[in-house]
Amino acid sequence: MSENKIETLRWVEDHLEMIDQRILPAEFQYISYNSALSVSDGIKSMVVRGAPAIGCAAAYGVALEAQKLKNHSYEEFFQGMELAFDVLIYSRPTAVNLSWAINRMRQLLNNTKGTQKLIADVLLKEAHEILREDIFINKKMGRFGAELLPDGASVLTHCNAGALATAGHGTALGVIRSAVKDGKKISVIADETRPFLQGARLTAWEMVQENIPITLISDNMSGHLMSQGEVDAVVVGTDRVAGNGDVANKIGTYMVAVMANKHNIPFYVACPLSTIDLSITSGSDIPIEERPTDEVTGYRDNQWAAEGVMVRNPAFDVTPAELVTGLITEKGVIKPPNTNKIENLFKKDKIT
Repeated sequence: MSENKIETLRWVEDHLEMIDQRILPAEFQYISYNSALSVSDGIKSMVVRGAPAIGCAAAYGVALEAQKLKNHSYEEFFQGMELAFDVLIYSRPTAVNLSWAINRMRQLLNNTKGTQKLIADVLLKEAHEILREDIFINKKMGRFGAELLPDGASVLTHCNAGALATAGHGTALGVIRSAVKDGKKISVIADETRPFLQGARLTAWEMVQENIPITLISDNMSGHLMSQGEVDAVVVGTDRVAGNGDVANKIGTYMVAVMANKHNIPFYVACPLSTIDLSITSGSDIPIEERPTDEVTGYRDNQWAAEGVMVRNPAFDVTPAELVTGLITEKGVIKPPNTNKIENLFKKDKIT
């Protein structure tokens, strides 16, 4: 399966379908969604995950609700849409693409004049456009990021920031894909990424599909491999970047960044501009989601923790900007990131 065939989300006739990422790689199947509430449940339960993919899913959730309500009265339509926005916005708190997509859809709703059916059609068209834009942006980031990786590089990544975390191509894995497409011999080291095993289940699966060499390690092995000279660069994705360049990503990313800094290994973060939250001045203000404790005490039917043990399960941590070598965006690479450079990035001309 090539990356072009990994359709994390797809619109089929009158409904949304999303790959159930909870059961990969053992099974591959799509789940159908027909309302904002059902999409919200899919986001919460991690059928879909990854900030860009969550943003796309939320946009389709809005469009689905509009399609459901388009034959209702004007008042019922707009009341129902407000409920849809509310149920989606609280699905997962850390990924800023969620609120970015919802705000974009809300603004379009408020600015569109016409019948409920016309508005519903406009919102669906916009959801399609957000999906298309995400793939375009990821490929743009990939080209910028590929230039940073030397031929023959061994690249460590944490969690899954690939096609499965986006509308396609991926952010961190998009950089690797683009480097391989350029003819570079790149190999990947994937942290398993406890407790949900996105690295072991998803990143490894994606790379195997494309015959890109990949080695899976447990989360506590990365420091050792760095000390042995087996890692040339680290590339990760992110769920939210603060205005000063602090990066929120999957739990465990901070540890990887500290070790990379210790061993003078470049640590890159691939992030579309939609993931940068200028309203937050530093990472200390980024809300960190706490996930259910059973994700730590076991997996599916296997329970390995002692019954009654206390558990913490923060889904993300924050890596300070000082540990980030560069932010890879669709408008170029910021090395190193800081408030002024990030603000100037948003002033650049629109990409083509």
